[in-house]
Amino acid sequence: MTMSEEVPGINQSYVAGKIKIAQTFRGKPVAHDAERSNRLPPGQRLVSTFPVLDLGIQPHPQRFANWQVEIAGLVNTPQTFSLDELASLARTEITADFHCVTRWSTYDLQWEGVLLRDLLQHVGLQEGATHLIFHGFDGYTTNVSLEEAATDTGMLALLLNGEPLSREHGGPIRGIIPQLYGWKSAKFLTKITVTNHDELGFWETRGYHQHGDPWNEERYAE
Repeated sequence: MTMSEEVPGINQSYVAGKIKIAQTFRGKPVAHDAERSNRLPPGQRLVSTFPVLDLGIQPHPQRFANWQVEIAGLVNTPQTFSLDELASLARTEITADFHCVTRWSTYDLQWEGVLLRDLLQHVGLQEGATHLIFHGFDGYTTNVSLEEAATDTGMLALLLNGEPLSREHGGPIRGIIPQLYGWKSAKFLTKITVTNHDELGFWETRGYHQHGDPWNEERYAE
């Protein structure tokens, strides 16, 4: 049984469309310019809005008051944080561009939340930890290396542009990895599993790239 069959209410046509795109283009070489001095990655177009894309399952805002995020796996102190507990931790503000694999980008989104490296330091990493698996309310998962996550910008975002993160944009808590394509910034975050190996997530098992670097156009699996 696939994950899309396991989760009632998922937008099957949306998933099928993205799988078809990945099947069409996966393995085909892409002519790209890896020079990162250009703010807009190759193959992207700039938009002035922040489009909403997800699997079609969004939590009701009434759930936000009791929202929790579990940190599990290779950590010294597995812990579950309420929304208030996360909000009470040291907060960081970042301004970052957002690049979607569907070829749009938007500039200067202002996120506020808890840096992943601070949160992981709080629970303590065990020896051999190398990757994070993000889990969403909608059954979504995605994989990110610790190297990509534990940076000055990798965070659990609670606010967007000064306002509590709306459910349309992944609230109440969203993982943000701004240097990678947007599907790595998991919405409706409920759990982070720390592992000693890479483990493909929802889109990665459906033909999308394991890493997702926009400047190298790592859109589809090789």
